[in-house]
Amino acid sequence: MDLSNAAWQKSSRSSGNGGQCVEVATNLPGMVAVRDSKDPEGPKLVFSPGEWAAFVTTLKSTL
Repeated sequence: MDLSNAAWQKSSRSSGNGGQCVEVATNLPGMVAVRDSKDPEGPKLVFSPGEWAAFVTTLKSTL
């Protein structure tokens, strides 16, 4: 899977102190990619847009 064109965005809730942060790329056709901002060359998780939307909706409902 080619993620070389991914435009990674760090969470707006991330702080600059090196905490636990994720980055998300939503510009890829048919997928949403997620990675650890502290390990950008490490493993990535890939979801369908529907799966990602369901995750975000569930997360928001628990906050």
